[in-house]
Amino acid sequence: MKFIVISGGVLSGLGKGVTSASIGLLLKSRGIKVTAMKCDMYLNIDAGTMNPIEHGEVFVTDDGVETDQDLGHYERFLGINLTKENYTTNGQIYKLVLDKERSLDYGGKCVEPYHHLPPEIIKKWYAAGEKHNADVVLVELGGTVGEYEGLLFFESIRRLKLTNPKDIILVHVGYLPAPPSIGELKSKPLQQSVGQLNSLGLMPDFIVCRSEKAVDEKRKGKIALASGLLIENIVSNPDVDSIYEVPLILEKQGLATKIIKKLKLKHSKKDLSAWIALNKSIKSAKKEVKIGIVGKYQKTGDYVLTDSYVCVVESLKHAGWKLGIKPKLIWIDSEEKDVDYSNLDGIIVPQGWGKRGVEGKINAVKFARENNIPYLGLCFGMQMAVIEFARNVLNFKNANTTEADPNTKYPVIHTMDYQKELIKNKQYGGTIRLGSWPCKIKKGTKLSNIYKKDLVNERHRHRYEFNNIYKDKFEKKGLTISGTSPDGKLVEAVEITNHRFFVGTQFHPEYISRPLTPHPIFVEFLKSTQR
Repeated sequence: MKFIVISGGVLSGLGKGVTSASIGLLLKSRGIKVTAMKCDMYLNIDAGTMNPIEHGEVFVTDDGVETDQDLGHYERFLGINLTKENYTTNGQIYKLVLDKERSLDYGGKCVEPYHHLPPEIIKKWYAAGEKHNADVVLVELGGTVGEYEGLLFFESIRRLKLTNPKDIILVHVGYLPAPPSIGELKSKPLQQSVGQLNSLGLMPDFIVCRSEKAVDEKRKGKIALASGLLIENIVSNPDVDSIYEVPLILEKQGLATKIIKKLKLKHSKKDLSAWIALNKSIKSAKKEVKIGIVGKYQKTGDYVLTDSYVCVVESLKHAGWKLGIKPKLIWIDSEEKDVDYSNLDGIIVPQGWGKRGVEGKINAVKFARENNIPYLGLCFGMQMAVIEFARNVLNFKNANTTEADPNTKYPVIHTMDYQKELIKNKQYGGTIRLGSWPCKIKKGTKLSNIYKKDLVNERHRHRYEFNNIYKDKFEKKGLTISGTSPDGKLVEAVEITNHRFFVGTQFHPEYISRPLTPHPIFVEFLKSTQR
């Protein structure tokens, strides 16, 4: 088994995940079996309890693990389903070691981070490859070199290089800023991050240079000299309009060929035809539609960040490229008052938690329903659609979810009994409904026309559910229950038939949309925005 470890320098948020996924795609295009894993440096057990404004979107795998958003990039680029073995955190490693200590697995030894954590980290890397029968495991380290919490992960690289020097390479991704007052890319910050790697006993095999513009030969030469690498092992990865262009940029510079040679990998003739065709579709999509995304996790101080909804954003792009459409996203803070929705071609209310911003989301649903504007509600967005319909069609005054109002007279969205006990005991982490579950589609519905099958599997991440005691009242007034669990006990999807497009799903179709296989719900949603 071979390992490609991807580290970062200078600043976080560089695009290590996209770089990792792109390298994986290039190797896979040559018939090499790959898998990818993310190592988060946090003491959290998983990403489920992290604030999306702080950490970005939580991505959920088929087997129900709440992970970093980079696993979404891996799945979208590689076209594979990942599992719990593809994600680890510092918290998981510490817990594993402490549990072993409590059960005397160390035979009474003094347990120390330096001695006992790296072996467990390395075991995790091997486990990912074994689970997916991979020839190569791409291991992305979160954060940047030099941060205290990541030191033992870098020590794990050093130890693996000592024992298996021919089976592991290190790709270091660093940033070259271009201060406007200077007018050129500056390589010194990247050089210093390589120096930090050296201080840990590590020398990168390749350096990927992230920057606004392509890195020229002069800067490559400076970096090569400072890092002790050949200039051909310094790779430029500039900003591009679409992240799906990155593999082709790396391919032009021969990165995959160099990696294959370095690791002595057996491979077949490359085939990037589907990816080349995808990029042609991306460039040819011209028709613009305005899609309002009504969320509450995108605003941070004076800035609007969209990482909290990256799967939704990418799913819209995938569907748009299939249709030759270029979605223009209008970000709407659900806490804003007097929002004008009239210029939108479609409205999406994505996932969310808590009571903050609920009324703004309900107002958005009301406008879409009353004005025949295509609407797609995802998880929380389905729940908001149910509440809006209850209030304004069923005349259930102040109907709500018990998450926002525990004392509401009309709890149209509530928790199941077993969840109430978990909440009471503050057992929040990993206790919600997670992972892939089957959904039975009602015949003759819009959802049935979209899927063209009676049973589908979709991924979930929620604690609150549709309250079945109101089911008949909703259906009599025109809100169709179009998807349920196979036993009929859980409502999975709702829709309004006499509407251009009004669909809410308790599941997250955005988790399984991929650039080469867009999710049909997003395709039909965008189709409906064409006037």
